[in-house]
Amino acid sequence: MTPDQIEGLAERLFEAERTRTQTRVLSLEFPEATMDDAYAVQAALIRRKLAAGRKAKGWKIGLTSKAMQYALNINIPDSGVLLDDMFFPDSATIPADRFIQPRVEAEIAFVMKAPLKGPDVTIFDVLNATDYITPALEILDTRVQRVDPETKKVRTIFDTISDNAANGGIVMGGRPARPLDADMRWIGAIVSRNAEIEETGLGAGVLNHPAAGIAWLANRLAQYGASIAAGDVVLSGSFIRPVEARHGDTITADFGPYGTVSVYFA
Repeated sequence: MTPDQIEGLAERLFEAERTRTQTRVLSLEFPEATMDDAYAVQAALIRRKLAAGRKAKGWKIGLTSKAMQYALNINIPDSGVLLDDMFFPDSATIPADRFIQPRVEAEIAFVMKAPLKGPDVTIFDVLNATDYITPALEILDTRVQRVDPETKKVRTIFDTISDNAANGGIVMGGRPARPLDADMRWIGAIVSRNAEIEETGLGAGVLNHPAAGIAWLANRLAQYGASIAAGDVVLSGSFIRPVEARHGDTITADFGPYGTVSVYFA
């Protein structure tokens, strides 16, 4: 893709979020675009958001489970940038006009006390650099149509990455823990919508260990001259399928001994 094409798609995505109106599937126009092209569009989108006054506060990792990777016919995760306006307190009410098509996932959030810079970052490096972990909900939203109404073409990984990995919001809650005080593979959540259980899962569903996702991110960022900074919040990836969040829904994730985290959609 040319620089003008990259900037053009970033502007479309920026306007789609501003107006809460989805844009057409991007990959229809650029079927040969690569993953590097997608991250270039994402970077251009983030530059627009930063210029508009937002501040970067961390990262999210997506597509870490085998089920989601199979669905998009890929074998690696993706990532996006967390911005300050994406953070909501536990039990927050999400305004009715905030998102377009929100969905919710249960995750473990890592709060970093030291920077991580690849290449060759390992799980053990991640554990040493982490201040604490805490239960979290990620709110997904998409500024790109899921299916093109004319061609019936489904959006691809190019669309998702370009759209900042479908980032919408993050809710942290529950009981924080030191990274060596918990076997993260066995941290699980029961996720309910309006008191009805929708999904359950374990941390092991995230690349066999949630910290593996953080290591993957640090090593991928090194290819672009970037890194994870001290103080960053990093969402390690969902271990459940996304739960649709409709108006009037309360989504609650019960992490057992690590507490609960919830959010209400007005």
